[in-house]
Amino acid sequence: MNEFLWGALPYVAFTFLVIGTIVRYSFFERGWTTKSSQMLDKKSLMIAGPMFHLGLFMAFGGHVIGVLIPKFCTEAVGIDEHLYHIIAIAGGVPAGLLFFLGFFMLMQRRFSNPRVAVNTSKTDGVLYAILFVTIVTGLLSTAYNILIGFDYREAVSPWFRSLLMFSPDVSLMTDVPIIFKVHMLCWMLTGIIFPFTRLVHCLSFPFEYFGRSNIIYRRK
Repeated sequence: MNEFLWGALPYVAFTFLVIGTIVRYSFFERGWTTKSSQMLDKKSLMIAGPMFHLGLFMAFGGHVIGVLIPKFCTEAVGIDEHLYHIIAIAGGVPAGLLFFLGFFMLMQRRFSNPRVAVNTSKTDGVLYAILFVTIVTGLLSTAYNILIGFDYREAVSPWFRSLLMFSPDVSLMTDVPIIFKVHMLCWMLTGIIFPFTRLVHCLSFPFEYFGRSNIIYRRK
């Protein structure tokens, strides 16, 4: 089971992510959208939307630094384990709270507003459930790191980099706390379902927006 979870499943998720996304864009481009519900309820998005995306970008940046940059590199520039721990907490806690609160507000809007709820598909429900568990386990992992202590840069980070080198070291995940393992599994599930959900919109950028003519809106 460990060989499958930490040696094979990551590549299964990556294959779904890449091949599935290419197929979705090539053959089902008309469905390539976030299915915006802004026209149904705009007011509550003014706070929740920016909060969620800011927390997401902060969390993503922290994961890139913590996972992709080896421990010896940060130590080489004078950042020891204690200082790195303080920096990680100072950045990770605000990012996690923004991410979670923004997500919570968006979910409250989606399921408490009848007009928005009726435009929520079953696939959206599965996606939101996985994202919820992913965010919560991420927060719990941060709390575990603060209260108990676990240097993920000596286990999870090198394991992930070994995947990128196509030489997965499954043994690195043996003694990793369960909350970190669940968090990793959630991200794999997110990668698997990514091509089939509204998440694909994050791969698009409206370059034509900057050159288009102004659109005039009238209240009446």
